[in-house]
Amino acid sequence: MNQLTEEVPKREPNAREFQMSKQNFTVIIEEIYKYSGIVLKDVKEDMVYNRISRRVRKTGSHGFDDYLAMALQQESVEFTHFVNAITTNFTSFFREFHHFDFIKNTAIPEWKSNLHRKKLRIWSAGSSTGEEAYSIAMTLNDQIPNAWDTKILATDLDTNVVAQGESGIYSPDRVGDLSSTLVSQYFDKIGSGEKERVQVKKSLRNMTFFKPLNLLQDWPMSGQFEMIFCRNVVIYFDKPTQKLLFNRFADLLFPGGYLIIGHAESMYNLSDRFTSIGNTVYRKTK
Repeated sequence: MNQLTEEVPKREPNAREFQMSKQNFTVIIEEIYKYSGIVLKDVKEDMVYNRISRRVRKTGSHGFDDYLAMALQQESVEFTHFVNAITTNFTSFFREFHHFDFIKNTAIPEWKSNLHRKKLRIWSAGSSTGEEAYSIAMTLNDQIPNAWDTKILATDLDTNVVAQGESGIYSPDRVGDLSSTLVSQYFDKIGSGEKERVQVKKSLRNMTFFKPLNLLQDWPMSGQFEMIFCRNVVIYFDKPTQKLLFNRFADLLFPGGYLIIGHAESMYNLSDRFTSIGNTVYRKTK
């Protein structure tokens, strides 16, 4: 899930390596909003400077004016790096655990009660580095019949985190809060010493598909989903954009399908197509 909270030490303007004018900042937040719908407020100025200055330095640009003239050409490779630099990704395995309890104790028994069901589709929108999608896969793995065609789509705006999620490779500390049983069941150790990593087992990676996707642009999915996770994403959009997205999510859910959002998010006065069933789980009603 994208999260735009980063503690950046307050700097005096004359201590900065590059000058970022008020106009530079305005251009950056307008371009990010136009492209992704993410709303950056004035309190994020230090964060924006910190991240974009890294790209100024990396590209050898002479300053913010020079960098933005090059980066804001959307067909350039640097535009992707520009967007990736602004979007921060924070997630963990089984974050907001009650949502995975809901899948196990409510959604799966309901899905299995349909004797004609042969496939299951779940979308993790704003999947970051993949922990959410793989947590869904682990929850489904022991519960869903092998004969079912089960697929999890994981998407994110940031192409870097999509690539990491697809690899399924994580540092050992990322699985530090998981039980030893889960780690041994669903991860392989690779490397050793300082290069030791864990990788999600191939059986889970085979059911999880990672794709870059901008939620404000066209969605290529043609089929519908039984469940959509979009947690801690819409909080960064303004109300009109949130309303648009909730309506688009409803269009892609089967009747009675579930939309799961973050604990700090709400659908209040934004959609009449869902009913809340508690703990930020919503059911499509129309």
